[in-house]
Amino acid sequence: MAQTLKNHVALITGSTTGLGFGIAKVLGLAGSKIIMNYYNDQERANRAYSDLEAMGCEVTLVRGNAIDEKSVNEIVKEGEEKFGPIDILVPNATPDQPLRPIEEYDWDFYQQMLDFFVKSPYLLTRATIENMKKSKWGRIINISSEVYQLSVSPFSAYVSAKGGQIGWTRSMSKELAPYGITVNTVNPGWIPTERHDNDPQEDKDNYLEQIPAGRWGTPEDVGEAVAYFASEEASFITGQTLCVNGGNSPW
Repeated sequence: MAQTLKNHVALITGSTTGLGFGIAKVLGLAGSKIIMNYYNDQERANRAYSDLEAMGCEVTLVRGNAIDEKSVNEIVKEGEEKFGPIDILVPNATPDQPLRPIEEYDWDFYQQMLDFFVKSPYLLTRATIENMKKSKWGRIINISSEVYQLSVSPFSAYVSAKGGQIGWTRSMSKELAPYGITVNTVNPGWIPTERHDNDPQEDKDNYLEQIPAGRWGTPEDVGEAVAYFASEEASFITGQTLCVNGGNSPW
């Protein structure tokens, strides 16, 4: 990538596996100091931390729950004590995402989706925004999903929460633009990671056939899109949604 992110500090939640690790890797190799966050699986988190460190990235590892206000504040405090003020924020943490007809969801499940994709960006932004405003520079990059554009079903809880996340992004982009802070969304397609190891091969084959580019996306593809939104080159781009899915979009 052409962009450099030296002298910046990035917090990526849920970044010790999957798309989050790919994002952390790309931003770290571009020069940003990386605050890796996880909540479960200490052993996996340690491996991810060691992998980034071996690549030459400046990285610290912070455990915390991205949907709990007290925990979010502690994540930010610990990360900033290590590297200084966070100016690149990537809310990425996600729960399991089963497809179910509406009769099989209860409101608690809907609420969990909203907590991860609306509450978490809100809490993280509240915890980091003061320093961004002071420095007149900041990047908030939400990781949403193509499911909103594609109206995937039976997936109403996840799709509706992702739609809320995109709406939050658009509103916040106008609110924060006067402070030099951009707010954008990256919408990955289905990119198989560790969480998809047990998904039916037939489902994977059928999805791959729909991708005009003719290949699977990678976590690094998503990371490159995030890095662009985080860069100086994207300073006049805000409130936008970028699908990273090889052309598998309805518009």
